[in-house]
Amino acid sequence: MRLGKILVLGGLGFLGRNTVKTLIRGGYSVRVFDRRVPNEREIITMFGTSDNIDFIAGDFLDRKVILEALTGCDACIHLITTTLPATSNADKIYDVSSNLIGSLQVLESMRELEVGKLVFLSSGGTVYGNPIYTPIDENHPTHPRSSYGIVKLAIEKYCHLYNELHNMKAVVLRLSNPYGAGQLGTGIQGAIPVFVHRALTEEPIEVWGDGNVVRDYVHINDVSAAIASAVEYRGDETLFNIGSGSGRSLNQIVGSIEQALERKVSVNYRPARSLDVSVSVLDITKAMTEFNWKPKVTLESGILTVIEDQRLALQMSGN
Repeated sequence: MRLGKILVLGGLGFLGRNTVKTLIRGGYSVRVFDRRVPNEREIITMFGTSDNIDFIAGDFLDRKVILEALTGCDACIHLITTTLPATSNADKIYDVSSNLIGSLQVLESMRELEVGKLVFLSSGGTVYGNPIYTPIDENHPTHPRSSYGIVKLAIEKYCHLYNELHNMKAVVLRLSNPYGAGQLGTGIQGAIPVFVHRALTEEPIEVWGDGNVVRDYVHINDVSAAIASAVEYRGDETLFNIGSGSGRSLNQIVGSIEQALERKVSVNYRPARSLDVSVSVLDITKAMTEFNWKPKVTLESGILTVIEDQRLALQMSGN
């Protein structure tokens, strides 16, 4: 039986906006929960339509508003995180109190309202730690090197607990490094958009370490397709890696940007960070098999979409 209304927690963020658009195109009715309700013009700009979508704003830690958001929904996609891998160790108590407690309240609210399906976005880049082997499959040991990864792993465990105790179907997606149009290039998260922004504004790209750190970069279109597949999934598996299945070093990312721009860019190399693992490439065989899904966007074509998007953003800002 096809699901009715789907709640997307964090639906105004980078992952959320693209997931909502994919769900609407798939014929779903969607409710977006975030910290604010956008106006009609913003809704059309973000989602292309205001049909089959409604909004509830509030604090993620407010269980009353979470219960309100979940009421009438058949499934929930949990994309909210209040911290970043690079900064979570600075305030571990906040990381636990905001992300773990908030997520546990979501699970408990779903149990109370009998909302039976959850898709939780975990982190394939942080929960495994330094790999013993690559590509990393779902059976690889988990030794996170940041509070962010530890909390994600704890939420996963609670998802599995609710599956066992309350007959819930919580599916965990361990996501690699998503990128694509609409992602901020001025923050500290997301190497590709940040590197592209600096290249376009002729600022030096800053690389932590020697640039040989390898990551698995997956385009947002492929991520949103995987999330939609997880919503529909009726199989018995509950844990999936989501990525491109291949790795590129930071130096290779810089090279791909230079190739797309047809010019050299300036790079500053800074001391390596202790929280960064040397290689993180995910084995996505299970997701490809169970979801009948596979990543379609090549890194080269994906970088071009980011360049076009950021050029437009710079033009609109007058830079």
